[in-house]
Amino acid sequence: MNKSLLLLVVPLLWQCGGGFGGTSVSDSPAVLNVSGWDPKEVQRGGDRYSQHDVSAMRQNGAQGLIARSAKGPLLDDKFSDFMASANRADLLLGAYHFVTLEQPAKLQAENFVSRVRSVARARGLSGKKILLVGDFDTKSSPDRLVDFITRVEQLTGVTPVTYLENSAALRSSLNNASPAQKRIIRRSPYWIALYSPAGTERSMGGDLTPDGLTEQYGIWNEWAMWQYGGVNWENGRSQPKHYNTRSWRSPRYFGNMAHPMERNVFRGNQGDLVAFWNRHGLSL
Repeated sequence: MNKSLLLLVVPLLWQCGGGFGGTSVSDSPAVLNVSGWDPKEVQRGGDRYSQHDVSAMRQNGAQGLIARSAKGPLLDDKFSDFMASANRADLLLGAYHFVTLEQPAKLQAENFVSRVRSVARARGLSGKKILLVGDFDTKSSPDRLVDFITRVEQLTGVTPVTYLENSAALRSSLNNASPAQKRIIRRSPYWIALYSPAGTERSMGGDLTPDGLTEQYGIWNEWAMWQYGGVNWENGRSQPKHYNTRSWRSPRYFGNMAHPMERNVFRGNQGDLVAFWNRHGLSL
């Protein structure tokens, strides 16, 4: 092969090679997630946003926005505004509930569905598909995932997406789930969090890819979304962290946004993303 051509091809192979599901920051649909912690501080010149105006996200290429509804019994006070502003910006709408340990998972599922419906009615989101997501604590057990997933299904007819706060204990717990529990959890697409090849904690070690982390749970055959970028809090300031290696590259910030943000790629194309949202989204 011509040397100059090889120099062009090899980076592309690194970007879309095995373990990354054929994804790249530039070619995969971008989905952002937010909570009451957002927007984080301005760190550079560029576009800004608030819970009342997220149009800059759309202008920078975002396709969807997933906002936190609550953390356990504590409601996120920016959820309603984020949902309304995302709708005005023509973004796909999503909601996640952080499933904590102090309440039964079934009760949290009921509260989650109730809040999403209430906000959708109040903010004029009738007919809009709102992606449903359960975000599970590192100490969660298989039965808590099963209880949340099945209760949401009973109430809505929709299987929610699963996001995991990765830990060695959680990987061990899910690996040891019963076959019946794994069948139920497997219905729920896996939204993976992985910010570096070393994984979300040092005990993982090695040059970890999203496929590699997925395998460690012993449940899913593949992941659906990958949160490759987030933040670390240091001395009261949020420091961007993101998966960025020779094998898979990502920028420090999202587009020209002035704030650090939690960023995701979807495994598929634009049409796949819309179909995914329709399958796992609730509408009034």
